[in-house]
Amino acid sequence: MNTPTPARGSWGRVEFYTSFFLLLVLAGVIATRLGFDDVWHLPTLDLDLSMVALALVLASFWFARHSRRWRLAVIAFASATQLVPMVVREPVLLLPLLGALIPVVILVGCLVALSKKGPKPLL
Repeated sequence: MNTPTPARGSWGRVEFYTSFFLLLVLAGVIATRLGFDDVWHLPTLDLDLSMVALALVLASFWFARHSRRWRLAVIAFASATQLVPMVVREPVLLLPLLGALIPVVILVGCLVALSKKGPKPLL
């Protein structure tokens, strides 16, 4: 009756699939932004940074598939290339971005707390 439950997967796999999903979303956002360049003209710096970021994100599916450090670096670079030029041009956009950071910090804190939680002891 009281059979032990199977152990959960490791948090490394959660990070692996989460980071690949985030890379996929970043690729979609950057590709959409580049696709709308004909409609709303992007500044040259934004266009160049977006093309480099898209190429790097797409290449990271191959070269960063075994390295957490590389995946996180590509995610940070691609996110920065999209946010920093926009905030430099319009500093008022920093306020909503800081507000959006609050739930992200809460989520990261919860994930860290869950990752440090030990396995449930069997009775």
